Amino acid sequence: MGHNEPVVSAEWLHANLGDPDVKVLDASWYMPHEQRNPLQEYQVAHIPNALFFDIDGISDQTSDLPHMLPTEEAFTAAVSALGIHNKDSIIVYDGKGMFSAARVWWMFRVFGHDKVWVLDGGLPEWRASGFDVESSASSDAILKAHAANEAVKKVYHGQLVNPLTFEAKFQPHLVWTLEQIKQNMDAQTHQHVDARSKARFDGAAPEPRPGIRSGHIPKSKCIPFPQMLDGSQKLLPVDGLRKRFEQEGISLDRPVVASCGTGVTACILVLGLHRIGKPDVSVYDGSWTEWATREPCCDS
Repeated sequence: MGHNEPVVSAEWLHANLGDPDVKVLDASWYMPHEQRNPLQEYQVAHIPNALFFDIDGISDQTSDLPHMLPTEEAFTAAVSALGIHNKDSIIVYDGKGMFSAARVWWMFRVFGHDKVWVLDGGLPEWRASGFDVESSASSDAILKAHAANEAVKKVYHGQLVNPLTFEAKFQPHLVWTLEQIKQNMDAQTHQHVDARSKARFDGAAPEPRPGIRSGHIPKSKCIPFPQMLDGSQKLLPVDGLRKRFEQEGISLDRPVVASCGTGVTACILVLGLHRIGKPDVSVYDGSWTEWATREPCCDS
């Protein structure tokens, strides 16, 4: 696993699955309109020994925006409840191949844990490689998933959570706020890239969440996240990724901030940029959902 390499292959994971310091997380999450239950799907089939990481549950309990980053204390408590330690190498995957796993990869990096990788091609690639999955109706992992969510709630209610096996260290430069996005519109210190579809970006297609207008943040550019991937939902090689960004006029020598609908698929752009040697790309966590509900309509 190279320094710039943010993904591992199914073969690598299969060979290292027995290592007690390798922890596997199923971070499957789906858009609301898909009406899929990731925890139920996890119980039906997951990579052996994988734990379930609930993106909606391990989130800021005070925000009216979906699955915003939790506090450092809440993340520490949740990850500890999953039985993860700072010494562990973490491999994250999802049920689509490459969709929500990058969000959890980014979350760990935001909280100071760099020993984290995404399974290239996710669960579909694992199965296509002929490797076994397991099911669990009431396993220890289900209890841990619930315990992680409960730990987050306790922290937000001011209650102590013990024991702690993981220490998070917040890296503020990896997360942008609405205020920073507004300042950047004038300062233009960072190139702003939006991972949503071109139709949503252009305002030609509705947003998937009711009540959210379509369009885009002024001075941002659109690189839909599927452009980072090949036909089997694996991250493109370095040359292919470079080409995608350069085609949209993104200079790889200048800083970048990424956004999307609610801060999930923006992390796929960050994953791609990490592979081509830009490890410190920020994500605007509130993304378009926050902008569209907080800012007056002034898209350009």
